[in-house]
Parts: sequence; structure tokens; C-alpha cells
Amino acid sequence: MNKRANELRNLTKEELLARLKDLKESLFSLKIQHSREQLQNTAQLKKTRREIARVLTILRERELQGEGK
Repeated sequence: MNKRANELRNLTKEELLARLKDLKESLFSLKIQHSREQLQNTAQLKKTRREIARVLTILRERELQGEGK
């Protein structure tokens, strides 16, 4: 299992939602920079998208665990 995912699993739902909001804002900023050809590290777009996916996956896992109880 991914070390980063394990770290995210230790966060509360509120912390995950705050992290998700920050990541989405960061992705928006990166997209703007990329469109203006000011983005130096284009790999950061992919990293940010994957981090968003990790947070959403963990939130969904928790949602499903709640239904199963």
C-alpha cells in the first residue's frame, strides 16, 4: 500500500475535505500557468490529479464502510 495513502487514511473527514479543496485550487492554478506557458514542471499537474484521486478514494472507502455497518 502506498505510504502517502496511509498518511491520508489517518486524517479526519474534515481534514481530507480541506486537503481536497486545497488540491483543487492548486490544480486550477497549475492549469492556468500551463495555459500561459509559465509552468516549469508540467509533471506537477499529474501529481496533483493523482493526489486528488487518492483523497477521493479514501473518502469513498469511508462512505462505503459506513453503509456496511
